[in-house]
Amino acid sequence: MRRSLIRGGSVAVLVAVSLLALAPGALAGPKLRRFEVPSGYRAPFLIADGPDGNLWFTMNFGNEVGRITPSGVITEFRVPTANSAPYGITAGVDGNVWFVEQYGGKIGRISPSGLVEFPLDDPFSHPAQITAGPDGNLWFTEVQGNAIVRMTPAGVETDFPIPTQTAYPHDIVMGPDGNLWFTEWGPETAPNRIGRITPTGSITEFQIATFNCQPDGIAAGPDGNLWFAEYAGHKIGRITPSGSITEYSIPSGDSPNEITAGPDGKLWFTENSAGRVGTITTSGLVTEFPAKAQTPFGIVEGPNGKNIWFAEQSGNDIVEVRAP
Repeated sequence: MRRSLIRGGSVAVLVAVSLLALAPGALAGPKLRRFEVPSGYRAPFLIADGPDGNLWFTMNFGNEVGRITPSGVITEFRVPTANSAPYGITAGVDGNVWFVEQYGGKIGRISPSGLVEFPLDDPFSHPAQITAGPDGNLWFTEVQGNAIVRMTPAGVETDFPIPTQTAYPHDIVMGPDGNLWFTEWGPETAPNRIGRITPTGSITEFQIATFNCQPDGIAAGPDGNLWFAEYAGHKIGRITPSGSITEYSIPSGDSPNEITAGPDGKLWFTENSAGRVGTITTSGLVTEFPAKAQTPFGIVEGPNGKNIWFAEQSGNDIVEVRAP
């Protein structure tokens, strides 16, 4: 049974909802149902399926965390630390919602009793993405700290330095093998990698063939593999639990950002700069939909395995995708 989370906050029911058709002559694709953040421009960034049957998202510019119900009711929660730049967000195994504060140097937790922040050992480590681990803890990446960090629900932190210097770890997800998998953005002068860390902290890195591909989002696929988006490589990559990597080019040559497994057995991804969403089958067939999105970024499968939702930065919306 799902637990209810924090009550209160500034609530607005959005009634100006529309289904947007694709451009004339475009491929038959998904329809979008958009819900605008009610308090003004907040730039929604990343989004997660919550433990309460709702979706939760960060608003990097607004210094807030938002909650949206499947029917479109949005509630906003102010982060106590000013200019903290909330970014990655996830549902914890403890029934709460957890998020990172990029510039605040903290990890935040939203529970029925309120919002609590846990200061990091290194306040300048620049945490990026966070996920729940198989051990009941939270795991997150530190871009400047060059480490993967494990944090208990009580806020106790353990750092695991990445062997490669300036790896710039970014996204992280729990894999089907019981380990955590993460992307290494890396500097432009170095090859990029996908990393794997066991719950005990042992790290293995796998080099991607495309040089300076800048892997961004990563997700566990329905086929037992991990799938990742190559922002500068203009590809979607697949890595098996044993470390074998296959890359698939995106027909348009645009840059994918975040990726998630969808309810249709495909992987869904966003193309922030092109204003599109796309899908890739587990056999590598890519389809892109010019869906009139405005800088889509974070993307996730919705509650109860229905539809896809993404955060639209410049559009200031949370968008539900109704698959074709």
